[in-house]
Amino acid sequence: MKVQIESKKENQLLQRTEINFSAEHAAESTPTRDAVRTAIASAVGSPKERVVIDKMQTEYGKGVSMGYAKVYESDEALKKTESRHMLVRHGLAEKKAKAKAAAKPRAAPKAK
Repeated sequence: MKVQIESKKENQLLQRTEINFSAEHAAESTPTRDAVRTAIASAVGSPKERVVIDKMQTEYGKGVSMGYAKVYESDEALKKTESRHMLVRHGLAEKKAKAKAAAKPRAAPKAK
């Protein structure tokens, strides 16, 4: 897999760099988010934990995936800005367990 950065934009307000990329993976399956995160992190010189793949799309029959990633300057900026489901998707937060609703007690049947 070969990752090429198409464009970069600095966003100082959110303390991140926004990247449009393409990943060539001819004769291979679509790369995982983790593999692409590692490649982008090495390309921009940032830790993998600060890279978030927002979206990645592959056209059928082509060996190229296009996507959008965000590279944050600090862990605090990442956790403050990104939504919870994106943090869970990238393994940076734990998924909350849903609490089951308590069963309502049934009333005894009325005697006739």
